[in-house]
Amino acid sequence: MKAPEFPKSALWLNTDRPLSLDLLKGHVVLLDFWTYCCINCLHVLPDLAYLERKYREAPFLVIGVHAAKFDNEQDPENIRQAIIRHDIEHPVVVDNGHEIWNNYLVRAWPTFVLIGADGRLLARGSGEGLRDALDRRIAQALDQAKRQGILAEEKIQIRRPPLPDSTLSFPGKLAVHPETGHLFVSDSHHHRILELKLAGDRAEVRRIIGRGTAGDRDGSLSEAAFRFPQGLETAGNKLYVCDTDNHKVREIDLERQTVRTLAGNGKQAMGPPEEGTGPDISLNSPWDLTVFGNRLYIAMAGSHQLWKLDPDTRRAEVFAGSGREDLIDGPPHAANCAQPSGIDVLGKRLVFADSETSSLRTCHAETGEVTTLIGRGLFDFGHRDGPFRTALLQHPLGVSAAGNTVYIADTYNHAIRRADLSSRRISTVIARPEKSLCRIGDRDCDLLPLNEPNDVLWHDHKLYIADTNNHLIRVFDLQTEKLETLKLA
Repeated sequence: MKAPEFPKSALWLNTDRPLSLDLLKGHVVLLDFWTYCCINCLHVLPDLAYLERKYREAPFLVIGVHAAKFDNEQDPENIRQAIIRHDIEHPVVVDNGHEIWNNYLVRAWPTFVLIGADGRLLARGSGEGLRDALDRRIAQALDQAKRQGILAEEKIQIRRPPLPDSTLSFPGKLAVHPETGHLFVSDSHHHRILELKLAGDRAEVRRIIGRGTAGDRDGSLSEAAFRFPQGLETAGNKLYVCDTDNHKVREIDLERQTVRTLAGNGKQAMGPPEEGTGPDISLNSPWDLTVFGNRLYIAMAGSHQLWKLDPDTRRAEVFAGSGREDLIDGPPHAANCAQPSGIDVLGKRLVFADSETSSLRTCHAETGEVTTLIGRGLFDFGHRDGPFRTALLQHPLGVSAAGNTVYIADTYNHAIRRADLSSRRISTVIARPEKSLCRIGDRDCDLLPLNEPNDVLWHDHKLYIADTNNHLIRVFDLQTEKLETLKLA
């Protein structure tokens, strides 16, 4: 069967020109249907990068087809930021209306479709763990096309736009040391953690933890290497880190100035979750963590669960969640979660942002019972204030508890929300003005709006915000209601 052509009106990103199957005649093409909220889609990016490197000299091309789930993911600028954040090197076509998705009869993220040099469909598959199978089919397709004399003599050359440069690059999560008051920032795309000394609207960089290039290495603060670190939490002289793309939990000794791995062998857990100790266990995209008693509780986004880790024995185990992606409350092994990405302590409960169900949920820290405060299901999202039962969020990634209040980084609404557990109502603290035109004297346009904030942290009557796509840390004074940008020195 001949592969359906791309729509002529389609928008292309990460390339210097629009592409078509006619233009790519003689090339073997692998389509990757993805959406940037999807953890499974992110998991396969290293596989695609491997294939691109292996066949760099061959007439082979990967094309990402971005078919959005959330409304926010339809904004081309947001997709462009996701392309940069995840180091995607191949062209991406925007499929907001799911026209390409429907033409290729796709039903799930991620889905791969392999197209031969003659423009005909060769193979398809969905899910993770398909790298070797795809590798074999690509090699076969290239070899067959060469024998048939239809393989392109030269590979098409595609130039990517230049990458932006900034002090911070897609900051992910925040933590504050209770004694020193220093703020820790996971500078995710720079693969490092910064320790900041705060002074009003300014901050001095006191320490840089990590080499600043992607890697996986323990050792001194300057020798250690991380890969897209996210969640942070302090306890005494220790800083705990979700080293997300290394599928590890790391421990930083701030006194000895050393980094060691607490749990994870660097390999993503692909099958049913299994408890284990230290390097004997495989984890799956730990995204955030918090401390309750003498245990670490981890939002394990990749396996749709909450985990528990003893930092002394280094033993890790599932705490709540069956591993099935859904929104179902109940006891720990019956409850379903969907990509939990932010977690904090709320009295005797853990409160967490369950991002793919756009929900705010709690888990009892002793029994593991999971309860939903806000949220309805995998495809119910929006921006609505009011009672918990009717409120809507859109892919929240961060939470911070203060008394009986939970502040939420409502990421895809570009907002910070306040959930009052006493009144069981939610309100918006900071929102992006919905304006396409600014006029002189318009106060709504005086300040840079938030852009996909990944985390919020309550500290000393202020909210510290990881303004991720703006590559900034913002500070909101809850008393004066003034939003400022933290200036780094």
